[in-house]
Amino acid sequence: MDNNGVLQYMVDFTLPSDLSEEFVQKIPAQRNMVNRLISEGKILNYALSLQDSKLWAVFAAETESDLMELVHRLPLTRYMKVKISELTFYNASNPVTPAFSAN
Repeated sequence: MDNNGVLQYMVDFTLPSDLSEEFVQKIPAQRNMVNRLISEGKILNYALSLQDSKLWAVFAAETESDLMELVHRLPLTRYMKVKISELTFYNASNPVTPAFSAN
């Protein structure tokens, strides 16, 4: 748990073996929601392996109920198997953001 009472959860999604047309059509909406949740600090990282039919995301949420609400906001969740693990700790390097230059 961090100083703000927020917990981190690893969510392990297993993609369906056959990606239906309905699934594929929802990919842009999934990407938009993921980008929104990342910008809000609710998703800390997001990774996909099509080779392994796996998707992993680390979420930040105050309760497991809050986490489930976030997970179910993702358009593709209903097509995938989901496994949730509360993380004891989560370390990540901070990406370098270039400084804005007025020149």
